Amino acid sequence: MAVDLANEKKADIVIGTDPDCDRMGVGVRDEKGKMILLTGNQTGSLMAWYRIKTMFELGILSEKNKKNAVLLKTFVTSPMQDAIAQHFGINAVNTLTGFKWISAKLQKYEDALPKAIREKYRDMTEAETRAAKLKYSKFLVLGDEESYGYMGTDFSRDKDGNGAVVMFAELAAYAASRVMTVSQLLDEIYSHIGFFLEVNKSKVFEGAEGAAKIAKLADSYAASPPKEVDGSAVVRVRDFRKDEIRDEEGELISKEKMLFIDLADGRSFAVRPSGTEPKIKYYMFGRCVPEAGKKFSAKELRDAKTKVIGSLQYMWGWIDRDVEKRLK
Repeated sequence: MAVDLANEKKADIVIGTDPDCDRMGVGVRDEKGKMILLTGNQTGSLMAWYRIKTMFELGILSEKNKKNAVLLKTFVTSPMQDAIAQHFGINAVNTLTGFKWISAKLQKYEDALPKAIREKYRDMTEAETRAAKLKYSKFLVLGDEESYGYMGTDFSRDKDGNGAVVMFAELAAYAASRVMTVSQLLDEIYSHIGFFLEVNKSKVFEGAEGAAKIAKLADSYAASPPKEVDGSAVVRVRDFRKDEIRDEEGELISKEKMLFIDLADGRSFAVRPSGTEPKIKYYMFGRCVPEAGKKFSAKELRDAKTKVIGSLQYMWGWIDRDVEKRLK
């Protein structure tokens, strides 16, 4: 309904939140004028790039203090955001799925402040807490997860649909000020950072019998991870159930029923049973990046998109067939 209204009014973007207003989804016009829906990963990557860039331009971030700036995201959120953080020279820290883990990091950063600042922290302005974090601890530039959750400040301590709407509206206004669509801006970022694509799939198994199948599948990946996927060798397996895994700050990650498989060709996928629905989830990741110090031409970006989209389609076909074998 919102897209129909946007087409009638010739609007550039459509923004929607869920009923409790903690998640945000957006539709934007592409270069042909067609309204397309961005994934949560694309929206988060756009806002991460814009916020970091703008904070440097405003002097909030600098070469001197950027070591204390941090982007918080979940392991199953696009690695494009890790690449964006690296591009600007700030930290990216990955957490388990769920904003409680991102918020726990924010509490840790607050606790690292000098006692005199902690005692008055709740009464300080955002500018004051930001200056304190950049001097003594870590300052959040964005916290987000692929399932349409975003947080731009440390005072909400949870994903926030209202704040996300304001952040995205500013980004859309920036694109318009350059006579670009949001879609064209995303392509511009891709040309510098590389084309990253994430595709999420699920296998649904209902009832008690289905729950047993999900458990069997999860156990089979842990006991016998593949050595090759769609013709590419497996180079790393991270089993969050039993391995000792630490984040980028050296903090030990809690145990989780999730397994990551990284391939030699740069693709990867994670498998994780849903905690709320009768399904097992697959998060697939693909990328194609330009050579160091270079950027993609328009043709090179089109070719990169074609290559990555096809590679994830082939990967899902392989995973789907492998699931049937594992259940037998």
